[in-house]
Amino acid sequence: MSFEIKEKDLLGRIGKLKTKTTTVETPLLFPVINPSSQPIPSRRLKETFGCQAIITNSYIIKKRFKQIPLEQGLHKFLDYNGAIMTDSGAYQILVYGEVEVTQKEIINYQEGIGSDIATILDIPTGWKVTKEDAEVTVAETLRRAKAFFDLKTRDDILWVGPIQGGRHLDLVAQSAVEMSKLPFQIHALGSPTEVMENYRYDVLADMILTAKKGIPIQRPLHLFGAGHPSMFALAVSLGCDLFDSAAYALYAREGRYMTENGTWRLDQMDYFPCSCPQCASETPQNLKLKPAKEQEVFLAEHNLHVCIAELRRIKQAIRDGRLWEHTEMRLHAHPALLSALKRVRNYEDFLENFSPTTKPSGFFYFTAVGLARPEIVHYRKHLTQRYTPPTEAKILFLLPQTRNKPFHKAPEMKKIRQLMRMLGKDLAAQVHICIYAAPFGIVPIELDEVYPLSQHETALPIDIETINYVADQTAEFIKRNNYMGIVLFNDKKLWNDAVKDAAQNTCKAQALTFDSIETTNTNGTRELLNQLLKTLQKQLELTENKKD
Repeated sequence: MSFEIKEKDLLGRIGKLKTKTTTVETPLLFPVINPSSQPIPSRRLKETFGCQAIITNSYIIKKRFKQIPLEQGLHKFLDYNGAIMTDSGAYQILVYGEVEVTQKEIINYQEGIGSDIATILDIPTGWKVTKEDAEVTVAETLRRAKAFFDLKTRDDILWVGPIQGGRHLDLVAQSAVEMSKLPFQIHALGSPTEVMENYRYDVLADMILTAKKGIPIQRPLHLFGAGHPSMFALAVSLGCDLFDSAAYALYAREGRYMTENGTWRLDQMDYFPCSCPQCASETPQNLKLKPAKEQEVFLAEHNLHVCIAELRRIKQAIRDGRLWEHTEMRLHAHPALLSALKRVRNYEDFLENFSPTTKPSGFFYFTAVGLARPEIVHYRKHLTQRYTPPTEAKILFLLPQTRNKPFHKAPEMKKIRQLMRMLGKDLAAQVHICIYAAPFGIVPIELDEVYPLSQHETALPIDIETINYVADQTAEFIKRNNYMGIVLFNDKKLWNDAVKDAAQNTCKAQALTFDSIETTNTNGTRELLNQLLKTLQKQLELTENKKD
């Protein structure tokens, strides 16, 4: 197998996956094909929609069509010349409890029909199963995975090693680690369908990230039954390279119209909000008058257009370094989806470890959900572990963020430079100017042009969680460094005294001198500068007295 990563952002990546038939680009959606009831012919999926790959169920094909796919070959049987992935019947085990086939039989069948990507016959973990039952599914799947390598006969098929455990994350972690020791080319997260049907996207995020942490980063991860385009960005952001969906066809059969943000029912629609080839030439009123089968085909094609368009947006967001913004926008479509993004905070170190440290453009910060962004985590770690203030600095002079960036070029900083000249060169060298700013916390003035400290935009007013984060980071910065006094220029209107209180309490605990100046308690710039000058001079004098 060859899997080459071309671009990446968060845990999402644009890659090239080589199969025996063709090379496909990830992130990749496999539309599910049911040969017995397929609203869009397989050939059209490639020629009209540009689908690079499809997935079908080898167990169902074997049961219904027996020898025909063996004789014709799967690609001819399905009339499709792209990559074809086959599932093994594990979903039928989840639904019906068993299948009428052995692992050896289904492996031989997938090899015989010529699948490009194939799956072992694993035992899925259901949503409501006890931990004891989940342990059985994990153990049996691992036993079958180990036995598989003595059963397979072809080396040109990419085999999928499923990870089980369901909502029991310790079992998912165990399954992922053990499966990663086996030479599968692709891994897949098993049993997510019921999780999504119950709208537990927060649990899904836990499952994906737990599995991702346990497998080699270079191996692609498949998410079975990804379903709706509104959650594609979540799946990709968390590291899913491949996913399949039958929802485009199942929703169409039920008269449901997909959008990238949700689903509408055709019988309740007056307008089509989409401009895909289907919707551009039709109206809901006309479509409702047509036979049910025509409605189903129309909706299936529209739904697939929406899925493919969303995947293209995600790829462009990866290329632009804006996958977080795109994902955050999408996940605001439903509270259950946004809960999943909030859960990412628990894995921020893992995301930061594999996400690019620099990007071609800045980023937008909206709310405290974004505090888990790799850029913010990366800066916090480096400020903590690798930064030391100037050796001569005795007084920390904290200023509030300005609208203009970089901060040292903002109009307000002209007055601060004037203040330093008034203080004199020798004393000014003992004053270390830092900015307290959302969403990073403390920004030393000498670093404020380092990416992304000046390459971002923050929504105002700042939400309380972000204010508290900046206040906490301010307190930690004071604790870590050896200042003898703190002078804080307090912007009460924007920060609600939170940063001031955090700094003052820390100074009290550390036996440091502390002074604050309010931005609104002066009658003009000259009085303000004089007040700041006197305060800094007092602090510096106290510093000298401490040394004596």
